[in-house]
Amino acid sequence: MADPLHQFQIQKIVDLPDVTLPGLGPVDLAITNSHVAMTIGFAVIVAFLAVVTGGAKVVPGRVQAVGETLFGMIDNMTDSIIGHDGRKYFPFVFTIFLFILAMNILGMFLSFTATSQLAVTATFAVLTFGLVLVVGFAKNGLGFFKLFWPTGAPLLMRPVVGLIEFFSFLLRPITLMLRLFGNMMGGHIALKVFAGFVATAVIGAAGAAGLFIAPLSLGMTVGLTALEFLVAFLQAFVFAVLTCIYLNDVVNLGHGH
Repeated sequence: MADPLHQFQIQKIVDLPDVTLPGLGPVDLAITNSHVAMTIGFAVIVAFLAVVTGGAKVVPGRVQAVGETLFGMIDNMTDSIIGHDGRKYFPFVFTIFLFILAMNILGMFLSFTATSQLAVTATFAVLTFGLVLVVGFAKNGLGFFKLFWPTGAPLLMRPVVGLIEFFSFLLRPITLMLRLFGNMMGGHIALKVFAGFVATAVIGAAGAAGLFIAPLSLGMTVGLTALEFLVAFLQAFVFAVLTCIYLNDVVNLGHGH
């Protein structure tokens, strides 16, 4: 059976000379399977949006209907979670949702899934966390720290609860990163394992037991494949929802929307 972790290895496709940057040392500029997967994802998004918006019709076709559904879903989500200021942050949330969704789904067809790499999911998490910090300080100034002073708690408990809130806030990018990474990696490993059982049974390596293992493993593989497509969408959606929730905390700090 092939190594189920082999699919997550970064492999160079085009090797390029290293570049030395001051303070950072040598930087490898080689084009890898990760670069290719993300580039394809970006191209698919651009092509999809071009098709959706380029020939918009009063009665939408299938592709236009899908695009309008995704657009409306994220627009409604930012408005319902963040409030009247939600439209300002819609471009960021919609972009990160589409990019994660594209890479998740493409990972079901390509031999490499970009969102199964911690470096990729960490980048999304840091971008989101960075935006939350920028918006928080720009909108509230030093009042941003009121986020860690729960006025609803008893006075004696506020320092303790505030400290818990502070560390919980710092853990947000880590949980964003690990949730997406873990779900995509775990699902693909399970798929690879059950698909390997099917291959082992077909070539006869499992002997007579293969007559029972093959159909069972094939059924599990089909079921897991369908589940992975659902997870690919749900993980992109959950990332977008959490992004809106974190933005709401700083946009509507101290009051509801």
